[in-house]
Amino acid sequence: MHETSDLRSDTVTKPTEKMKRAGMTAELGDDVMRDDKTTILLEKTAAEITGKEDALFVTSGTQGNLLALSVHSEPGSEIIMDEQSHTFVHEQGGVARIALCQPVTLPMKRGMMDLDRVREKVRAEDIHHPRTSVIECENTHNRAGGVPLEMEYLKGLRRIADECGAKVHMDGARIFNASVATGIAVKEYAAEADSVMFCLSKGLCCPIGSILAGPAEFVAKARRMRKVLGGGMRQVGFIAAAGIVALEEMVERLAEDHRRARVLGEAVAGMPGLSVDLESVRTNMVYFSVEKGPASELVERLAAEKVLCFAEGDNRQIRMVCHKDVDDDDIDRAVEALKKAV
Repeated sequence: MHETSDLRSDTVTKPTEKMKRAGMTAELGDDVMRDDKTTILLEKTAAEITGKEDALFVTSGTQGNLLALSVHSEPGSEIIMDEQSHTFVHEQGGVARIALCQPVTLPMKRGMMDLDRVREKVRAEDIHHPRTSVIECENTHNRAGGVPLEMEYLKGLRRIADECGAKVHMDGARIFNASVATGIAVKEYAAEADSVMFCLSKGLCCPIGSILAGPAEFVAKARRMRKVLGGGMRQVGFIAAAGIVALEEMVERLAEDHRRARVLGEAVAGMPGLSVDLESVRTNMVYFSVEKGPASELVERLAAEKVLCFAEGDNRQIRMVCHKDVDDDDIDRAVEALKKAV
């Protein structure tokens, strides 16, 4: 059994031994000069998987989202996103601070905005109004419990964007979780968006990095913008090699995380003082509510039992996330700790 059961996030995953060996033996060059063959191979592989013309290795999902929204937009334009999206809640207002755009937010249900409301928020052409440049979606949607987005919803966003000349960007940080859970290929999801970002450093277990994919011209512009943000890395094949291993070997095992999350969610559902929406437990996350007292106090009691997690939202919810470094014993420990701590 692990010394602690760390269910705070799938970002705490450690790279596999094969990833480490791949990094140590990778063919390296200066990536800014386009000499790093390992990084080029990772980007080519990612482009094929997403069905896009080209791809760019970036330092993080936040950087990838910011690059996409900056390239798709002009200063002063508007970006429609849901009010619980990672970009709006967790990315420090980069859309306003760096892309110089204003976010327009809408409520979401199970990760999806009402399509009629989205259409209403699109600006008609008027000299007084900012233009609508991008509609953003998040798949899977973190704060909705890690749910995959429905294809009909994505097709609806695509239609609205096409009608008004806007772009669609998909924050696909956990798009492989969505694909494994639904059987829908990553390429099929990505086809409904002009650009897609996915993380290598979450469930796929890489130590660093994300991918931004889209049309070749878009990626070329994003590459220039990445340099502005200080993201032009040199012998980055040292870590890109882990990304190649991840895409080859770490995708199908995500089903194990989903199974464990379901076991955990069903156990929580039977505990007095806690409530969970089992319909939202579709991938590797379990969000549940504490009926009495702040969630932060329960988090502290769980930590004393060597179970780590986070309080979320209004301090009435707790999030637990399954990943490669959480096994069945960790789930058993979490369940027993919850029974004791509630």
